Formats: sequence, structure tokens, C-alpha cells
Amino acid sequence: MNVLLLHALPLDERMWEPQRPVLDGHEVSAPRLYGRGPTMDAWAESVAAETEGELAVVGASMGGYCALALARRAPERVRALLLVGARPDADSDERRAGRADTIELIRREGPEGLWRSMLPKLFADPSVADERLLFRDADGLVGAVEAIRDRADSTELARNFPGPLQFVVGEHESFVTPGELAEFDIQVVAGAGHLVNLERTNEFNEILLEFLGRV
Repeated sequence: MNVLLLHALPLDERMWEPQRPVLDGHEVSAPRLYGRGPTMDAWAESVAAETEGELAVVGASMGGYCALALARRAPERVRALLLVGARPDADSDERRAGRADTIELIRREGPEGLWRSMLPKLFADPSVADERLLFRDADGLVGAVEAIRDRADSTELARNFPGPLQFVVGEHESFVTPGELAEFDIQVVAGAGHLVNLERTNEFNEILLEFLGRV
């Protein structure tokens, strides 16, 4: 079983380094998602073309949206979904308006401005943040926000997914609440914000290994 790790905005594939030691013995892929086309479906098709075999997909936030698109585009290959700080529905009008503000921020202040704006939402304790993980191409970040904004609703896909599917959210998550995911299998990690795998690495790695054991 191949493990596919899909990263969050505004970071890149390096955010998964804390998970690699516990995945020793697995075939692991952690592609960079930026620049793969204008839509999540395009990203999913690109990632599918670069990977082989059946997949257990772990997606954080933006990576979770790509994971759901991949399950829609290649259902015969996606055996399991672990979605961290992600939600299955499409953007509401309010969230779409917020994406427009984010795009304007990136164009005005660059990747560093986006990082400063998002930092309190990404981590419950911003002192643990590592700015070196920031993806620093403004055009790539804008394209990613547009793909997130325009993604399809995957609620029915999640409800009917035939394999293991679990959501993970931090206790201090800013983008989705446990109540919004109440119909699904959900794990809440105490003391964490949006990027659970970085802020509570040991706890997340335990969840990850338990999840893979169910596949």
C-alpha cells in the first residue's frame, strides 16, 4: 500500500518530514501540489499520473481537498482517506469572499504577508512555526487559493466512501469545527491548531499509524 501525503497551504511537501520516520517500510510519496493546473481535479489527475498502485491518501487542508478530488477521479485506486483540517463541502459565498481577500493579500504583500496573516490560525502556539516551510512563489499561492475556492462539493463522496475515512482536527482549529464533521469519524487533537502534524507530531503519528493499520 502506497502512502500519499498531500500538503497544506501555504506550505509545501516538507511539512511531512516529521511523519517520515514512522512511515519507514511504506512506499511514501509527498508531491508538491502548486502549479498543477487551475482546478483540484486537474491537480488530482496530475498526481494520479505520477503515482502507482493503490493509495492511502493523507491530506492536510488544501491537500485534503486534493485527496477528495483524487478519490473522485480515481476511485479504484484510493483505498483510504485521512483528512487533516479539511472539510468535504464546497466553499460558501462567505468563504469565497474570504478567498478573494486572501488573493489580494498575496498580490499586495507576497508570501510573507500571507504567512503573517495565517500564522495565528495555523498554530495554537505560533512559537512552534517554522517559516522555512513556507512556499514562496506568489503566483503559485494565488493559483492554489483559486483551486481551493472553486473545488467541487465532496460531501456525498465522503459519506459513501467505501474504505476507511477519518477527519482529524486540532482543538483550536480555525477553519472547520468538529460539529461540522459530526456525521463522520473524527479525531480531535488537544492543544493543536490547524497543522496538527507539525504542532502535535507524536499524537498525529499515532493516529496515522492506527489509521494505516485499518487499511
